[in-house]
Amino acid sequence: MIYSTATVPVNPEGETLLTRSQAWSGLVLKARDARLFLPPGLCTRCDVVEESVTHIMRKATIAGDDLREIITFEPEKKVSFFQATGPREGAIINELFEDDAGVLQLRFYCYLGLRGKEPDGPEEQAEQAWMDGDKGYRNALISTLKRTRELLAEGKL
Repeated sequence: MIYSTATVPVNPEGETLLTRSQAWSGLVLKARDARLFLPPGLCTRCDVVEESVTHIMRKATIAGDDLREIITFEPEKKVSFFQATGPREGAIINELFEDDAGVLQLRFYCYLGLRGKEPDGPEEQAEQAWMDGDKGYRNALISTLKRTRELLAEGKL
């Protein structure tokens, strides 16, 4: 089983301030179309195929893997991705919260397994190391907030 977590401040010093609502809008937009947030070419398809007040289902191709994800929303708080098909199974969560000092934070955490692979085997260990490393999900949080600021500046958020 893979467990990873990372937390970053939404408004680090020197960056354009984002409100909770603006950060939330960025997370929802990323759920609806990951192509806008991932490096060019990494996500080649991202289509919402079902939609309700509480969730969407999307089909995406990310890093060459075809995925079907059910994505639920707790407005202004949490976006949860459940991978129904693809190489991973489990949940990935992006959560907005205030820390003890009242500073707005964005946290990622996940509980995942790799389909068809040995639990805690070499593939899962490698995935765990990547997620916890410099290019893993902490970096993805920073990149998501950066892209949210860009979209806000462009008047697209």
